[in-house]
Amino acid sequence: MLIQPKLPGAIRVVPLPLAQRVATLLFDQVLTKHPALFDRLGCFETSRFAFIPNDLPFAFLICPAKKAIQTFRRGTRMAADATIEGPFFLLLALVEGRVDGDALFFSRRLTVTGNMEAVLALRNALDDNNIDLAEDLASTAGPLQSAVKVAIVFLRRHALTAEGLAWN
Repeated sequence: MLIQPKLPGAIRVVPLPLAQRVATLLFDQVLTKHPALFDRLGCFETSRFAFIPNDLPFAFLICPAKKAIQTFRRGTRMAADATIEGPFFLLLALVEGRVDGDALFFSRRLTVTGNMEAVLALRNALDDNNIDLAEDLASTAGPLQSAVKVAIVFLRRHALTAEGLAWN
């Protein structure tokens, strides 16, 4: 499912520093919940991974060695060792290991370019950490934690069902 057509237009006016701040907060939350996330990367720890949602006006560059994420306007040239491009919700589902990344790649729903060994190492690292973005992100919502988790789970399920994908 691509994000609703009007949403990218609304997101397009979001200032880049604000998008960077939100991405950093979410990324830091995931690293807090999964501090060993990048341990399994081995020699690929210094690789830079670009994630480009083709239905959002932003792209993200993750540098595991620095435990940092950078946000760019989509179309900006990034110095990445590997790039993964596809619909936003598929990229999130891939991070959680909820979809078959190989099937998405071979069906051309995801495009992967660059260092494939680094991408495989990242996939293995993600699979080992059992990331649940709904749980991880809802934990920041204080007393609204339960409601936020329900909303995120609903959105995630709706997005993947609309894509015709089953949960792993």
